[in-house]
Amino acid sequence: MKKLLLLVLSAFFSLPLLADWIRINQLGYAPHSCKVAVWCNKEQDTLKYFELVNARTGQVVFKHAAGRAAGAYGPFRQTSRLDFSSFTKTGQYYLQAGGAKSPVFSISDTVYKGTADFCLRYMRQQRNGFNPFLKDSCHTHDGFPVYGPDSVFVPVSGGWHDASDYLQYVTTSANATWHLLAAYRDFPKVFTDSLQANGLSGNNGIADVLDEAKWGLDWLVKMNPQDDRMYNQVGDDRDHQGMRIPRQDTNFYGRGLERPVYFCTGAPQGLLKYKNRSTGIASTAGKFSSCFALGTQLFAGLQSSYAATLRHKAKAAYELGMQHPGVCQTAPGRSPYFYEEDNWTDDMELAAASMGGPYLTDARTFARQEPVTPWLGQDTARHYQWYPFINPGHAELARLSKGAQRDTLMRYYKEGIERVWHKASQNAFYRGIPFIWCSNNLTVAFAIQCYWYRQLSGDDTYIQLEQACFDWIFGCNPWGTAMVYGLPQHGDTPADPHSSFTHLKQYPIDGGLVDGPVYTNIFRNLIGIQLQEADEYAEFQSDLAVYHDDYGDYSTNEPTMDGTAVLIYLLAAQENAAMSKGYTITQGGITRMDSSRKEIALVFTGDEFGEGLPHINNVLQQQQVKGSFFFTGNFYGNTRFQQPVKQLYANGHYLGPHSDKHLLYCDWQQRDSLLVSQQQFTADMQANLSKMQQLGIDTAKVHTYIPPYEWWNNSIAAWSAKMGLQIVCFTPGTGSNADYTYPQMGASYKSSEAILQSVKAFERNRPAKLNGVILLIHAGTDARRKDKFYLQLNTLIRYLKQQGYSFKKVDELVI
Repeated sequence: MKKLLLLVLSAFFSLPLLADWIRINQLGYAPHSCKVAVWCNKEQDTLKYFELVNARTGQVVFKHAAGRAAGAYGPFRQTSRLDFSSFTKTGQYYLQAGGAKSPVFSISDTVYKGTADFCLRYMRQQRNGFNPFLKDSCHTHDGFPVYGPDSVFVPVSGGWHDASDYLQYVTTSANATWHLLAAYRDFPKVFTDSLQANGLSGNNGIADVLDEAKWGLDWLVKMNPQDDRMYNQVGDDRDHQGMRIPRQDTNFYGRGLERPVYFCTGAPQGLLKYKNRSTGIASTAGKFSSCFALGTQLFAGLQSSYAATLRHKAKAAYELGMQHPGVCQTAPGRSPYFYEEDNWTDDMELAAASMGGPYLTDARTFARQEPVTPWLGQDTARHYQWYPFINPGHAELARLSKGAQRDTLMRYYKEGIERVWHKASQNAFYRGIPFIWCSNNLTVAFAIQCYWYRQLSGDDTYIQLEQACFDWIFGCNPWGTAMVYGLPQHGDTPADPHSSFTHLKQYPIDGGLVDGPVYTNIFRNLIGIQLQEADEYAEFQSDLAVYHDDYGDYSTNEPTMDGTAVLIYLLAAQENAAMSKGYTITQGGITRMDSSRKEIALVFTGDEFGEGLPHINNVLQQQQVKGSFFFTGNFYGNTRFQQPVKQLYANGHYLGPHSDKHLLYCDWQQRDSLLVSQQQFTADMQANLSKMQQLGIDTAKVHTYIPPYEWWNNSIAAWSAKMGLQIVCFTPGTGSNADYTYPQMGASYKSSEAILQSVKAFERNRPAKLNGVILLIHAGTDARRKDKFYLQLNTLIRYLKQQGYSFKKVDELVI
């Protein structure tokens, strides 16, 4: 309501209204992230420069030319991007440009700390069955089956309410469950344990995000009670008969407190006026299967019997999907609105990739059938027509693929991103997402696709587009408002959402992501919308799009459970990146240093071969460069290599472990499948460190290591952390790690000249060039490789110095 107050005061006192504004990410910015604001003007002025001001001292600490005049957008006649990414000092600041001054914001490694956990509050508040926020239960009588072969009661109480109504869909609940599971798998350090599984106070030894994911998993198990029984929905739009607290639901369906539970038939459904266009079961079956498969991996070491149940159900659900290809849409009733999902191969791809092993062939087949999610780059789509809004299957499959197969999947992601970028590059907000219903959900999903592409390909071409989507959600948009209830705490955030909790009881719905702006022509044609108060964002509405912080607008201001769950993944990724001080983190390991700095780490590994050590040592001494060396216990214990190792240590190079016996920690095809126990891992690493100590190496200063085969997962990273060790590894795409290959390996062989050109191409073609790159070279190779790349080390270092790079040891990379 802050802008409404300004409008009222301006009218009352005849004050001139503002003509320009600066839109920022109200959460703040991490020091090593992209930091961009947008200047907006209602005249046709242009901007030459902007200033960053220390909010405490009033001192200008950074002055820079404004971005090009980007022209009109929405309510504004002129806009410009203000890029201050190169400024990394922490503190409280504001921007000033033209006649505008931004709100104060933070630059800090902790700006996103706790935000993912904060949004979990909304998920818990949406719980069906026992609700820990209300400390009460609801919908315990669900439900009676419709369309199915049986007529007996189906016990499906649990899960989450979908939005501000109390409907429940596998479509959205499974997507939410998968993202919560993936968030914990990918960013375990981000989440805390402060609650019990039921959501009440008191920790239980399991991260709260995993407790919440299990709440969703448990409901999915109920909705898939037998191998040939699968339900898709609880309730229908007869639910929409006024606002009420969940426990106040009454007899809307003619069966007392029971609600209908829709059986998956693979045919069109709709008990009242309208019907959907269902053609099969696979879209729902694939969602069941992918959640069960990921749940199997995460609960295997926590609740083995539960994991076994999930493993069986993942396979059974997948087989049912294979038997009934097609989409299983949600069922409408008295109104024409439903989730019009028209794609299903993406769901089956994710399921097959999640199960891995023999299912990967299927996954690749499905990936080829929908390489690019169809809405990407389009101006419109039907409601939830292409859902989930991106294809996580490509990322899951890419993690299990190498070479050309991996490159193909990244090309699919890149093509989709390019389609959006083609539109986004034309405006200052870098906005290429259509303003259809739930545009915020599309925005956070697309930001995750950009993130996965960047992480898996090493290509950061689209990092500003990725960040712009994130910034949009937290205030860098025409309305200057964050789109998450209560986040940030002192920001401009939704105050009057379309929610019974806030409207009837004034309960806060902390962490809920609202639907977001829609095209103005969509808003004007929706049924039953009537604003309840004066529009505090009136001066920022336009013929392009509208957003209202008003209970009466269910199209732009209704929070959704699935959008919030996807945002939780994105927030966890942001917090993890901020914690990582600008490093690129893959499965808990550092695979690139700060890409804003012209620094490179040269790392060397060895197990059975080490004939190149004397030459490597001499070159490093001549060039006055320090390197980092990681050897196995086999290597440290080999008398042929002990004198060169001692010389390296004496010369000030870093020496670390590489596992004692060069163990393979996890499956090549299914990375989450461990091949060692924690006890085996710990014993092997301790043996490696012991052999280092025998050579006089002070292992108290050893805090980083490279895993054997350069292959690990989050579990290995967590076990490493408990030993005080941080995983580091080479930067993907640089190509130097291929120096172990030899001609008899066929197409895999890379000559030293090809490797050198690969490094130069990386420097030439990547936006961040070789900044922060970790280059891996083997200390020795199989005798069948005559063309030793370590003999090119002098040439490589001279080239890197000519490009202006300095060199860093990895012992400085502990996070």
